[in-house]
Amino acid sequence: MNKDQVQGSAKQVAGKVQQKAGEVVNSKEQQIKGAAKQVEGNVQKSYGDAKEALKDR
Repeated sequence: MNKDQVQGSAKQVAGKVQQKAGEVVNSKEQQIKGAAKQVEGNVQKSYGDAKEALKDR
């Protein structure tokens, strides 16, 4: 596991928390920011997964 996988997963979790908090306080802005952070985390984790796959070859 590399740092991109770890950081990407952490961003996904943080984004989910931010999105849910936005739902609780009825803040569309926080919901959108949370969703965007989840997407960013997913991209970073996918990049880390690809690096790991290439390293294993």
